[in-house]
Amino acid sequence: MSCTILYLLLLLFFSCARMSEVQTNVLTAIYSELSELKSTVSSLKNRLQVTEEQLQQLRKNEYKVAFGATLGSNGDFGPFNTPVTLVYNNVYVNEGGAYNPSTGIFTAPVRGAYFFSFSGHNRSSKVLNLGLFKNEQQMVIAFNHPFGDRYESTANSISLTLERGDRVYVRLQETSWVFDNYSHHNSFVGHLLFPL
Repeated sequence: MSCTILYLLLLLFFSCARMSEVQTNVLTAIYSELSELKSTVSSLKNRLQVTEEQLQQLRKNEYKVAFGATLGSNGDFGPFNTPVTLVYNNVYVNEGGAYNPSTGIFTAPVRGAYFFSFSGHNRSSKVLNLGLFKNEQQMVIAFNHPFGDRYESTANSISLTLERGDRVYVRLQETSWVFDNYSHHNSFVGHLLFPL
């Protein structure tokens, strides 16, 4: 009988030791999962805070960016021997103040997707060649071939991703010209589609 009791006690001891090892492993796994969950919740809280701040900025309309301007000159402008940045100084709207009517340059106040449009008008006895530039790189052009002695217009538009501080402007290419009068045929327009 004493052998049986001893055997049962040994079996009970090893079972308890095994149970303790299993419990330790389970508790370790639970603590590990709990730590990972805390980290995930903390990360989600940070993302939520950033999203709420962006939403508040949008509600405050801090990202109001839109401009529209025409050349504002009367008669022929050009041709020149070198490219010239057009200065659209007849400004209709300049929400956010990102367009400079003294230089003709739009400077992005915030990283985002923007839309730009520009038009040109001339007597088609000479070439009309306008380029929309982003930081000295031509993006798109508006071009008319000489086609007799009549007035013609051309236009183009583009959406661009801009970083804060990127500059956008329209350049009259060499040996090209535009004509404007009280009808304001030459325009430059842009606005922020959405911040990124």
